[in-house]
Amino acid sequence: MKKFHRGQIVLHQRFEYRGVVYAADDYFCHSNEWYELMADSQPPKDQPWYHLLVDGAQQVTYVAERNLCACADCEQIDHPLLGQYFKHFDGRGYY
Repeated sequence: MKKFHRGQIVLHQRFEYRGVVYAADDYFCHSNEWYELMADSQPPKDQPWYHLLVDGAQQVTYVAERNLCACADCEQIDHPLLGQYFKHFDGRGYY
């Protein structure tokens, strides 16, 4: 069961950036090469991973659930792709 949902604003605990979940996988779905290159903390592959739009950047990321927490700061996310995934902001998240 996933801890976070589409449209939820989350915080990356290690790198301290905010983002909004736009998709989620039940388990790691990238290549082993990507995992070896990008996932240096070796998070579990058999737990949920999330696709995020990073606040204040043009970057999208793929993050293991264990590296995320719910974000207390519910200020809107600034990302150029936001409108492609969401239509409304209700003060807590996107839908």
